Amino acid sequence: MMGNNDLTPIAILPPALLQRRAIVYVRQSTQSQVMTNLESQRRQYDLVSSARQYGFQAVDVIDDDLGISASGSAVRPGFERLVAALCSGEVGAVFCLEVSRLARNGRDWHHVLEICGMVEARVVDHDGVYDPRLPNDRLLLGMKGSISEFELGILRTRMLDAARAKARRGELRYTPPIGYLWDRDAGIMFDPDVRIQEVIRGIFTRFEELGSARQVLLSMADQGIHFPRPSDGIRLTSFEWQPIRYRNVISILKNTFYAGVYAYGKTGKKTEIRDGRAHVSYKNHKSPEDWEVVLHDHHAAYIELGAYERNQAQLARNAFGKAGGTKSARGGRALLAGLMSCAKCGRRLHVVYAGRTHRPVYRCDNPNLLLGQKRCFTFGGARAETLIVSAVLQAVAPLAIEAALQAQIYMSNAEEDRRQLLELELKQAEYDATLAERRYAACDPENRLIAATLEKRWEEALSRVQAFKERMASSPDAHETFDPSALNGLAQDLKAAWEAPTVSMRARQQLLRTLIEDIVADVDDTSREIVLVVHWKGGRHTELRVKKPKTGEHGAKTSEEALAIIREMAGRWSDGSIAASLNRMGIRTGQDKTWNAKRVSSIRRVNNIRGYLSADKDSPWRTMSEAAKELGVTNHVIRRLIKDAILPAKQVVDGAPYQIRTEDLQSGQVIQALRRKKRPCRRQSDQQLSMFTST
Repeated sequence: MMGNNDLTPIAILPPALLQRRAIVYVRQSTQSQVMTNLESQRRQYDLVSSARQYGFQAVDVIDDDLGISASGSAVRPGFERLVAALCSGEVGAVFCLEVSRLARNGRDWHHVLEICGMVEARVVDHDGVYDPRLPNDRLLLGMKGSISEFELGILRTRMLDAARAKARRGELRYTPPIGYLWDRDAGIMFDPDVRIQEVIRGIFTRFEELGSARQVLLSMADQGIHFPRPSDGIRLTSFEWQPIRYRNVISILKNTFYAGVYAYGKTGKKTEIRDGRAHVSYKNHKSPEDWEVVLHDHHAAYIELGAYERNQAQLARNAFGKAGGTKSARGGRALLAGLMSCAKCGRRLHVVYAGRTHRPVYRCDNPNLLLGQKRCFTFGGARAETLIVSAVLQAVAPLAIEAALQAQIYMSNAEEDRRQLLELELKQAEYDATLAERRYAACDPENRLIAATLEKRWEEALSRVQAFKERMASSPDAHETFDPSALNGLAQDLKAAWEAPTVSMRARQQLLRTLIEDIVADVDDTSREIVLVVHWKGGRHTELRVKKPKTGEHGAKTSEEALAIIREMAGRWSDGSIAASLNRMGIRTGQDKTWNAKRVSSIRRVNNIRGYLSADKDSPWRTMSEAAKELGVTNHVIRRLIKDAILPAKQVVDGAPYQIRTEDLQSGQVIQALRRKKRPCRRQSDQQLSMFTST
C-alpha cells in the first residue's frame, strides 16, 4: 500500500512509538518560495495524512520556519521547538518531505540524529523510515546530510560565479538609485522625469557651494524643495514627493553610481558566533579597495569622478570628531571654530565660552583630556579673530567689486534654479489636478461615496496648484541686475559690510572657509604673542602675530580720550557732570556702555585721579550754577552773557560744562549788562538815527 505523498510502503512501527505523537516539519528556504512554490507547501502539509497511515493518532505540524534557510546562518524557532519536543521523549517520528528540510549544515543535522537515537524516534522521508540507532541507517542519514550540505555549497558557488562573470561585463542588473532607469535596450539611462534630475543635480551643486551635507539640507528645506520617495517604499516605479531629509542628501552624495561608476561586491557577509551558533550578517560595507568589480565611465553620470572624490574628501573633513576633521560653518559665537590646529601636537583646538558674555576661548585640550597632561596653550578669541578678519578683508579688497558681481550672478543662477524647480513642481501639480478631474468626471454620480472621495482629491490637487502659483508669484526676479557703478565704494566699505547686523555668524564662517584652508596656532611665551600661520586656499601662507593679554587683562579698556577728559575735569566738576559731558560727546566706556557717576568714580579710583570736592569754596573757578547763584540771576542769563562774549568762560572740550573765574563775575562789563535787565542788550552807535524825534 502506497501513501498519497509518494512515500515508501507503510512500514510497521513498534506500538510504543505509535503511542507517542508525530511531528511534520515544514520549511521553505526563502520568502519567494513561500509565495510562489505552493505545490511544495501542499506536499509537505499532506504528510499529516501519511503520519496517520503509519498509525499515529496525534500529529503536530511545525511550520514556523517558512522562509528561513537551514544553512545554519539564521535562527529557526521551529527547529528549536522540534529539538525541545524530541528531548522530552514525547515524539515517535519526525516526518519531512526530504531530510534536507531538517538541516543543511552538519552541526544541526547530527544534533537531531543524536537526539532521535537517544529517544528511539524515527526519521521518515520519501525514501523510507530510518532508525538512527542502527549503524546502517545512521551511516545513510549521515551521507544524506553531507550531500545536502555539499549541494547547497555547490549551488551557492555556481550562482555567485555566474553573477561575478556577468558583473565584470557590467551586465548584471540590480536596482539603480533614484535618478536612473535600466532600459532593456539602452541599458542604464537617466530617469526621464526632469524634476527628479533637477533635484539630484541641485544637491551636487549646493554641496559644491556650501561644503556641508547638512547645509544642503537646510538650504533646500528652507526653499520647500521636495524629494521623490517610492510609493511602496521598495520599487522605483512610482514616487511620492515628500519634504527632503538628510538621508536623501547623504545617500546621493556618497553613491558612486552618480559618478558613472558601476560597482559590484560593495558589501559582504560577516560571520559571528552568538550563543554557540554561527550568525551570518549581510550588507556589511567594504572599503572601495575591496570592491570586487569597479567599472568607470559605465553609464551617464550626474557629476564627474573627480568631483565625486572631492565631495568624499570634504565629507571626511566635516567629521569634526575624527582625526583630520574640520568643523563646518554652523554658526555660534566662535568665528574660527574648527579652523585652528595646535602647532605643538597637531590636534584641533577646542572652543569654550567663558564669562557672562560667553566670549570664545581657544585652547588645546587633547593632552589634558587624553593623557592628563598640561594644556599646550590657551588664548582668548577676540584679538585672534580681529586679526584674521583684518587679513581676510585686506586680501579680498582688490577683488571686492568683481566678487560682488560674481555673487550677483551666483544669486541669479540659484534663484533661476529654484524657479525652475518650482515650475516643474507646478507642472506636476497641474497634471495631478487634471488627472483628478478626469477621474471625478468618469465616476458615476449615483455612487456618492466614491464621487465624494474623488471630489475631495480634486480639491486637494487644486489647492496644491494654487500654493505653487503663490510661491512663484512671491519669488524674486532672477534677472534683476545691479548697477556696477554703485559698487565702486565697496572696497572701502568691506568692514562695514562684514559688521552689518544682517550678516549672520554662519555666513562669516562660510566666507572664511572659502578663503582659508587651515590656521596653525601657537603662543610665543618669550614675547607673549599669539602666532597664527594662515594657510590660504591658493597655497600661500601668512604669519600673523598679536599681543597676548596678561592674566586679568581684558579688552574692555577705557580710551585715552576719556581718561584725558576725566583728568581735566576732575577736581572742579562732580562725577555726574563729567558723565553727562562724556555722554554728550558720544564717548563710551570700555564695555561700550554709557557713563554715569558710579562708572566715572570707578575709573578715577583705578587711575588715581583726584575727585571733586564740593566743600572747597576757595577755588578761583565757578560753575554756571554757582555763578548764577552769586549774581542772583538764572542760568539762562549766564549762558546769554557767555554767548555774547561779555562773560569769559572756558570748556575742557566741546560739550563739557563751562568754567568761570570768580574775578570775571565782578567785571564792569558784566555788571553793566546785568543792569539792563528789561532792555535789549545791544551796542549804541553814534551814526544811528532815532526813529522818533524828541518833542
